[in-house]
Amino acid sequence: MTWIYLIIAGLLEVCWSTTMKLSNGFTNLVFSISTVVGMVLSFGFLALAIKHLPLSISYPIWTGIGAVGSIIVGVVLFKDQISPITWVFIVMLVVGIIGIKVTSGH
Repeated sequence: MTWIYLIIAGLLEVCWSTTMKLSNGFTNLVFSISTVVGMVLSFGFLALAIKHLPLSISYPIWTGIGAVGSIIVGVVLFKDQISPITWVFIVMLVVGIIGIKVTSGH
């Protein structure tokens, strides 16, 4: 369950960063509340994961899931433009996240 908590925490990070963008600088109440709820839940699931996983494993994976997920949401939902070389580094980030998981021994 620990890894599932960590994945949920990372996905919730994508949710709250997306709703923060949609809140338009916290001027839209629904998206502002969604952002805060998403943050609390994301941190809560991260806290559950950190109970059984080292911080040195949990935190980079959590932020990596959030970063890559937010990039994908930005491209798909907000039509962000990403250069080809940036995509190379995004792939390297995914490989790094997978590498941390595979070599962590947990």
